Amino acid sequence: MKSISNLNDKNEDIHILLFYKYVEIKNPYSFSKKHLKFCMENGLLGRILIGKEGINGSVSGTKEQIELYKKELTSDYRFFDIIFKEDIGKMHPFTKMNIRIRDEIVALGKKVNLVNKGEYITPEKLYEMYKNKEDFVMLDARNYYEYKVGKFKNAIHLNLKTFREFPKKINQLENKKDKKIVMYCTGGVRCEKASAYLKENGFNNVYHIKDGIINFGKKYPNSYWEGKLFVFDKRLVTPINKGDEPISKCKLCGCPCDLYMNCRNLKCDELFIACHECQHKFMHCCSKECFKEFSVQCDNKSRKKQGRALKVIN
Repeated sequence: MKSISNLNDKNEDIHILLFYKYVEIKNPYSFSKKHLKFCMENGLLGRILIGKEGINGSVSGTKEQIELYKKELTSDYRFFDIIFKEDIGKMHPFTKMNIRIRDEIVALGKKVNLVNKGEYITPEKLYEMYKNKEDFVMLDARNYYEYKVGKFKNAIHLNLKTFREFPKKINQLENKKDKKIVMYCTGGVRCEKASAYLKENGFNNVYHIKDGIINFGKKYPNSYWEGKLFVFDKRLVTPINKGDEPISKCKLCGCPCDLYMNCRNLKCDELFIACHECQHKFMHCCSKECFKEFSVQCDNKSRKKQGRALKVIN
């Protein structure tokens, strides 16, 4: 098969796919090996998780590369009806092609029967529910740092650090067991599993958005989504609406901002939000304390090379 370069022409758009499907894959290793070969030969970049319960991934490439990928994946009878969420950018959000085998394609840590998953709500139906001011609970199934930069109007969340915390946090929803609950996440993979877990634990009126946030935003931009969308690639955030102001604030100065980064103090490494001015002022550190510690770490690197005594971090 002819290789296609993954180097982007500066005038060519990069297409980014997000996709998943819960379906039995009897031999994940064999499938992943063949799948990686195809991706590498065709210059695709991305990150894909494969397990006995299905596939969950995101890939990027030129329009030609992405169309080849769609054709390849849907030619497998197990994925003939897989739904792709597609975005367009100017740069690859990934630096390599990475495929991993996992016990779970999204880690809940609890066994659930996906036959019990909540009913789908289409973007059209959700839009009408908001427009008609229906009584329902909008539940964000993502992590707290995703919710911080963007969310649906009036949505609630469980302050999750990771999706694995979902089972132990649903006690916060005890007074909503009789309510209509509509769940959402980026592409739908977490909601599908989480909605089944809710129904298996006494929540009967559970729904989740078909195809997740991205496809709702494409159909109804500038409507009921507030802020931007957190994504798990080097972009970190991507717009859903045009001209939206940030709903989050710089951790250091409090100005409106949605620029995420990791603290450069290796002992901290916190994911935090900081404006350009504070990034420069504190050298990409999340606090004055971390800035001080990072400064000493940098100085000690130089001292070590010169054979000088290292400073002690107080």
